[in-house]
Amino acid sequence: MKKPVLWHSLLLLWTAPFLFAQPGAPSDPLAPTVGVKSASEIDREWQQSVSKYDAERNRLLAEADRQANDGPYRADWATLVNYQQPQWYKDAKFGIFIHWGVYSVAAAENEWYPRNMYRPKEGAYKNFRDHFANGNESKGYKDLIPLFRAEHFDASAWAKLFKEAGAQYVVPVAEHHDGFSMYDSGLSDWTVVKMGPKRDTLGELAKAVRAEGLHFGLSSHRAEHNFFYDGGRSIRSDVNDPKYASLYGPAHEWFMGPDNAHGLYDDWTWVSDAWTRDWLARDTELVEKYKPEIVYFDWWIGQPNFRRAVTEFTAFYYNYAAAHGYTGVVDFKDYSLNWKAGTRDFERGQLDKILPDHWQTDTSISNASWGYIEHDTFKSPEFLVHQLIDIVSKNGNLLLNFGPRSDGTIPDEVQNTLREMGGWLKVNGEAIYGTTPWKIYGEGPTKVVGGAFHDTDTKPYTPQDFRFTAKGNDVYAVGMACPPDGKAQIQALGSSHEGASLPVANIELLGSREKVAFTQSADSLDVTLPAGATCKYAYTLKLVPGNK
Repeated sequence: MKKPVLWHSLLLLWTAPFLFAQPGAPSDPLAPTVGVKSASEIDREWQQSVSKYDAERNRLLAEADRQANDGPYRADWATLVNYQQPQWYKDAKFGIFIHWGVYSVAAAENEWYPRNMYRPKEGAYKNFRDHFANGNESKGYKDLIPLFRAEHFDASAWAKLFKEAGAQYVVPVAEHHDGFSMYDSGLSDWTVVKMGPKRDTLGELAKAVRAEGLHFGLSSHRAEHNFFYDGGRSIRSDVNDPKYASLYGPAHEWFMGPDNAHGLYDDWTWVSDAWTRDWLARDTELVEKYKPEIVYFDWWIGQPNFRRAVTEFTAFYYNYAAAHGYTGVVDFKDYSLNWKAGTRDFERGQLDKILPDHWQTDTSISNASWGYIEHDTFKSPEFLVHQLIDIVSKNGNLLLNFGPRSDGTIPDEVQNTLREMGGWLKVNGEAIYGTTPWKIYGEGPTKVVGGAFHDTDTKPYTPQDFRFTAKGNDVYAVGMACPPDGKAQIQALGSSHEGASLPVANIELLGSREKVAFTQSADSLDVTLPAGATCKYAYTLKLVPGNK
């Protein structure tokens, strides 16, 4: 009986590769891997692809752990909720956000082009095949990198434009979901220093921004890279090739609950400890190399598997900043952090009331994308000035984004908008910078829909709409539209309303030396603007109080 058993065993060994091999594997590196490789196998491929950086990653993790336990904070909410935002950030009110990367080469769809180009039902899929693949299935996002040259990038010119726009801080994207590092990373082969432009564009911009006296921050969208290319695993693509795992990441299938109704609480995507530790190391590296005063994170750091790493990073960063003489700011969304432990950000949104804790809106000048695309449409300077005024009146900052072209030039529409905003702020900035909310944010018929993704739902403002800010004893009433007859009536400033504590002794129209006529009654403050007064986009009345 032993011989037949032995013969059967030998036959099984000889035929096993054919019996158990999946179609196209291993000879076909492009073959779909969904249902073929387990999540743990896929994750191991990614871990192996970045293993040559294990020593540096371990060093950074050890440093993060040391610094998280050396300073006023620890990786726990009991200490992190004691965080206090720096005064400069609360006074700044206006910052610039920059989405720039390899995705700007295609200049199509939006900054999620890298993900959607692997999804056959998306426009980006057809765009890539029509314009870049040329019938070659092995072509993928990696092949756009040599086309990203930044040959006209001038960090000093950018910084001067931001200064002219009246911005006080600048936050470029250090790494988006695509996994290409727009900085000099020692943990990746796929960086702007080693490929494409072969220069540290983030480092150049940091130096130029600081030279203009502006504050420098950066953003990391690395967390989402864990799933970003999952569409490529369902089709023949280079995402399936282990050779490129260090760029495409594990590309785990993104598992959300029905309609994502409960947000990240109902997100069941595979996230390994190795991934969150690598995330922590990369963000530690960014802090060490560039010393940002702001670190902005996109929404997915709120995924349950990230909580421990996020807590450790926050403690590390706040302690690191304190040790280097500044106070760091972490911008976050939804419930990624305890609301007292950082600055809450509302993407493309506003609030309908004053929030006691200082907050931020990030939105884009572009209507369709965060990155550069051709044939885009843009928000008007008037819309953005109004948005800034409304946000500031409710205790917030505006972080305004644009997308440069892949060659490093800034579209004319963006430059014009920024300069128009800067022109308005040059006249009216006294009512914006360094202010605090007044008793109420404003009055008038035009209401804002509160929450994220509602910023374009606001209807045009009327001459009856005002927003209020305060500085010291002075109050600023910003008229959101010019009164056609030159007469403004502000009901809240009547002596029988909120204006009871503000007996007005004098009114100045910012940008004008002409005398402003007014009367304050129980019902309202009635103002007559000087003849020929300009109120482009909005005008500001500075109310100087007298003795009660």
